[in-house]
Amino acid sequence: MRRLFPVTDRTAPAAAPPPEARPEGRSEGRSEAPVNLVDREWTLDELAEAYAYPAPLTTPDAPAPSDAPHRWLRANMVSTLDGAAQHDGRSQAISSDADMRIFGTLRGLADVVIVGAETVRLEGYCPARARDAFAARRAADGQAPAPAIAVVSASLNLDFSLPLFTSPLVPTLVLTGAAASPDRVRDAEKAGARVIVAGDGPGVEPDRAVTALADLGLVRQLTEGGPRLLGQFAAAGVLDELCLTVAPLLTVGSAQRITGGPVLPDPERFALAAVLEEAGFLFTRYRRI
Repeated sequence: MRRLFPVTDRTAPAAAPPPEARPEGRSEGRSEAPVNLVDREWTLDELAEAYAYPAPLTTPDAPAPSDAPHRWLRANMVSTLDGAAQHDGRSQAISSDADMRIFGTLRGLADVVIVGAETVRLEGYCPARARDAFAARRAADGQAPAPAIAVVSASLNLDFSLPLFTSPLVPTLVLTGAAASPDRVRDAEKAGARVIVAGDGPGVEPDRAVTALADLGLVRQLTEGGPRLLGQFAAAGVLDELCLTVAPLLTVGSAQRITGGPVLPDPERFALAAVLEEAGFLFTRYRRI
């Protein structure tokens, strides 16, 4: 995996150099110069540095300067050259080994993974697991051993007998609206999930959802979709960063794009922050201007 070209990121410090290029131990800062690594597989530590969240972030237990973000929401999605976000209803068919390494890295850095109920059903979501490669980094940042999974659902039409709810390392969260069925709320809580009301009606309001999670100290936020949920976050103006894998594939058909929902009155502009490549797959990172 290699960086195709240097990108000056004006929204956050650039990624640190690889471990062999700096003193032993984790650097607290970030290099101001763009990284140019040789054409080889990156280590997980190098990927973690390249995809590090902005610092500092304000948390309930660790206040930061007044201009620091209260939370940071990034999305991780994959798309084919012709815009398909899935094939035969799942994203796995258009992914790659390198894409899955980045997928694991982004989870390894996050406090919480936010996902829509339909994606939970289609993709067969399991609890996030603790990974030794990220244990020291997470402990140093005061994070739980693994990110919590937060499921967004208005109807709470979920199978609460799944391991995602009954045996997660970190309790699963369910985000819903005030009009949700009391019986389904009780079912969720009985299964061990924590239910968070983030909307006055049947659905979830995106700004309230990300704020409620940040108020719990879950400020490093990651969403893996699906397209409808990502569209809602984008339309509400709460999406800070998009990590998009562009797969060198054509699927034709009528598969969903990475976002779904009504057209925005005005397109929202994002700035390119970084590009990596492996086997024709482009791993891009864009940040909201």
